Amino acid sequence: MKWGVLLGSLLLVLAMILYQWPKLNQKPKRDKLAFLTLSILGGILAIVLIFFPSIANPTQAVNWLYEPLGKILKK
Repeated sequence: MKWGVLLGSLLLVLAMILYQWPKLNQKPKRDKLAFLTLSILGGILAIVLIFFPSIANPTQAVNWLYEPLGKILKK
């Protein structure tokens, strides 16, 4: 089941890139690079979340990082 979801998400990212790429031909090279970078990072994140759904989300990471500071400031 996970392999089907993985294949579907990869096809979705590929379809998104193929759909947007002709519209990016008039844009500067750095716009294309930014689009590809964000798309690839999003695809990698999707793959990681498919296989490890219980990883910490960004809110939990911020809480973990700043919780000791909050305890110090509370005193």
